[in-house]
Amino acid sequence: MAHRQGPPPKGHAARKRPAGPAAPKPPRRRPRGAKGGEADDAPPPLPTREQVRAFLRDQPGRVGKADIARHFGLTTDQRPALRDLLRDLKESGDAAPVGRKALAAPGRLPEMTVVEMIGSDRDGDAIARPVQWDRAAGAPPVIFMVAERRGLPALAPGERVLARLRPVGDNKYEGRTFKRLPREGAPARILGVFEEGRIIPTDRRQRAEWRVEAGEAGGARAGDIVLAEPLPQHRPMGARPARIVEVLGRMGEPRSVSLVCIHAHGIPDVFPAEAVLEAERAKGVTKRGREDLRDLPLVTIDGEDARDFDDAVWAEADGDGWRCVVAIADVAHYVKPDSALDREAWARGNSVYFPDRVVPMLPEALSNGWCSLRPAEDRGCLFVEMRFDKAGTKTAHRFGRGIMRSFARLTYEGVQAAHDEGREPDGVPEGQVAALYGAFRALLAARERRGTLELDVPERRVLLDPHGVVQGVVPRARLDSHRLIEEFMVAANVCAAEELERLAQPCMYRVHDRPSDEKLEGLRQFLEGLGLKLPARDRVHPRDFGGILEKVKGRPEERLVNEAVLRGQSQAAYAPDNLGHFGLALARYAHFTSPIRRYADLLVHRALIRGLGLGKGPSAGALTDIEAARFPDTAEHITQTERRAAAAERDAVDRYLAAYMADRVGSMFAARISGVTRFGLFVTVEENGASGIVPMASLPDDRWQLDEAGHGMSGRSTGLRFTLGQPVEVQLAEATPRTGGMVFRLMQGDPRGTRGRARDSTRPPRDSRPRPGSSRRR
Repeated sequence: MAHRQGPPPKGHAARKRPAGPAAPKPPRRRPRGAKGGEADDAPPPLPTREQVRAFLRDQPGRVGKADIARHFGLTTDQRPALRDLLRDLKESGDAAPVGRKALAAPGRLPEMTVVEMIGSDRDGDAIARPVQWDRAAGAPPVIFMVAERRGLPALAPGERVLARLRPVGDNKYEGRTFKRLPREGAPARILGVFEEGRIIPTDRRQRAEWRVEAGEAGGARAGDIVLAEPLPQHRPMGARPARIVEVLGRMGEPRSVSLVCIHAHGIPDVFPAEAVLEAERAKGVTKRGREDLRDLPLVTIDGEDARDFDDAVWAEADGDGWRCVVAIADVAHYVKPDSALDREAWARGNSVYFPDRVVPMLPEALSNGWCSLRPAEDRGCLFVEMRFDKAGTKTAHRFGRGIMRSFARLTYEGVQAAHDEGREPDGVPEGQVAALYGAFRALLAARERRGTLELDVPERRVLLDPHGVVQGVVPRARLDSHRLIEEFMVAANVCAAEELERLAQPCMYRVHDRPSDEKLEGLRQFLEGLGLKLPARDRVHPRDFGGILEKVKGRPEERLVNEAVLRGQSQAAYAPDNLGHFGLALARYAHFTSPIRRYADLLVHRALIRGLGLGKGPSAGALTDIEAARFPDTAEHITQTERRAAAAERDAVDRYLAAYMADRVGSMFAARISGVTRFGLFVTVEENGASGIVPMASLPDDRWQLDEAGHGMSGRSTGLRFTLGQPVEVQLAEATPRTGGMVFRLMQGDPRGTRGRARDSTRPPRDSRPRPGSSRRR
C-alpha cells in the first residue's frame, strides 16, 4: 500500500532532486536494545567532509545548515560541531558561501544571480555569463536564457538581468529573467541596416529590432549599414529606441560583407597615427651583425591571392638525408617592445583574412613592405637550418639572424605543376623543386609514424569578380605543395620550442590538449550510432581517430564524421606552459613562422634573439623581462583574438554564400542533414556547403520526437525519420545576405518532393543543450 508523504516542515520548500549520483543516505539510528546497548535516541555520527561535499554537489542550488542537519539526521546538540565542520569546508574551498548563511558546491552559481548577455546560440536564444566570476576558477559557466514572455523585447547583447538559474549540465545553466536591470556605463553598440525608421540587426540570432525616432538618424538613409547606441526606454512594449552614431557604408555594395563582419566581431581596423608613422619611417636592414644568405636560392610559396610573404624555404640532399633552411621575416627588427606598433599588434593579436580584404596586424608599410620577402630584394630574417636523416628524423638544427634575397615568388599551383611535369619554375635553380619534395617525403614519413590527426574538412573559397560580386563558392584545393610547406613550417616550429627550452627562455607554446572526457563520451555515442567504435583506451591517441576516419573514407557520412571528430577535439590555444600538441602528436610546439600576422610568433622571435644573443635589449628586438612576466595574460588575449578572427572569417563566408544563393531562391538542391534540434533541422547543400534551417513549421503535421542523443527525429503518425547525415532534397525558400541566414523546405514527406541524395557535411552536428523530448506542429 502506497503511503502519501506529508508536507515539508513549515519554512522549508520541498526540493526536487536532479538526476545524478545519489547523495549519501542519513545514517540509521540503532534501536533500543541493539548490540552495544545504545538507546534509539543516540545521536548519529557527524558526517565526513566527503559526505558533505557529495551532498552539496547533488543539490541544484544553495543549501542552509538546517538542510544539511536534516539530511544527515543530526540533533540540536550536534549543531556546533556541524558549524565548525562547515567553517573548515569554506576555508579550504570545498564549499562556497552564498549570501549570509547558505552554502553551495565550489563553482556552483547561486540560484539567483546577475548575468550579462554576450550573444545568442544557434536557436536564437540569448547566452549569458555571470557578472561576478573569479577568473582563477577557470572558464565562466554558460547560461542559456529562456525566451522572454510574449510581448517583451528579446534580450540584447550587453543587457543585464537578475536571473533564476537551474543547472542543466557540466558548467551549464538554464536562466529565466527575474528582473531586467538598468544598463550601466557606456552603452552597447548596435550594428544593423537602417530601414524606414528602424534598425534591423545584421546578426540573424538577434530577434530584436530598434526604432529610430526623428532627429536620431544621424543622416543615415535607407539601406545604410549603421552603428547605433540604445536609448532609455520609457514604454514597456514595442521596439526599443536607439540613436545612430555612425554610417559605415551601403548594404549590397562591394566590401559591405567584410565591413559588417569587422564591426560585428569588434575587429580593430584603423591604425593609430603614431603606429603608422613608425611603420613609414622603417628602413631596410644592413649586413652588419647578420649572416649573409643572399646566395642561397630561397623561394616563397604561397597562394595566388596571398598579400604578404613571410616565409621562404630551401633544401638539398645531405648524404642519405636532407639539409633544409626556413627563413622568416625579421619583424622583431621593426616592431620593438612597448612601441606604438607593438601595442597595436598586441591589441589585434593577428591578421584577419576576408575574401575581399585583409585587416593586417601591422601597417601596410611593414606587412606588404619591409617585412614581406619580395623577390630580388634584400630583407632581414631569422632562420633555422635543419638536418634530417632519410626517415625524416631531425638530427640537428641551428638558428641565426640573417639577410636574404628571395629568388622567386612561387604559388602552390605553379610548384605542383612544375613537380608533376619534372621541370623547374622560372627563376629557380635546377633540382630545387625536386629537393624540396624529397625532403617533404621524408618529413611526411616521420609524421605518419607519429600518428597525427589527419582530418579531411575542406575550406571554402569565395570567388569574386573585379566588382566584388560573388561568382561562386568552391572547396579550396589541397595539393602536395600545400602539405610540403606545412611540414617545413611544423619542423621549424618544433625547433623553436626545443631551442627556447634549451636556452631556458620563456616560450609562447601552441598547445592542444587531449579531448575532454565529456567531449570524448559524446563523440563515442555519436560514432556508435553509425556503427563505429573508438578503441577503449585510458589515454586516447590521435591514431585512434585516424582508424575511424579510414573506415569512413569514401562513405556518404565521411565528411560528417570528419567534422564530428574535429568538434570532439579540444581547442588549440597559446600558453607559456607546455601541454604538448595532441593533434600533431608532438611533445612541444611553438609558432615561429608568421610574425607578420601572429603576435605569438613575434614573441618567439624576441625570445630567440635574447637567448641566442642575436641582439641586446629592446632596441634590437629582444624580449624584455616585463614582456615575459605578462606571458600568461598575453596568451589568454591572443587566444581570444585568434578565435575572434576565425569566427569573423567564417561569418563572412556564410554571408557571401547567402548573397550567392539569393538569386537561386526556389531551386532544388541535394543536401544532407547536419543538425537536429527541437525547432527544426539544419541542412548543408552538397554543391557549395551552404547551410540553413528547415523550420519545424515546414515539416509535415505530426508529433515529432527527438531521440535521446539528439541525433534524430521521428514522426509518430507519418513514420518519417530524419537523422544526421541523411541524404535529402531541399528547396531554397529564403536567403538573406544581410545576416547570412538561409531557410530551406525539406521535400521528404512533401507530395511535391522526391527523395534526393546527400553525401557529406561541412558543418558539424550541434552540441545542443538539453531540450524537450518532443515537439508538436499543427
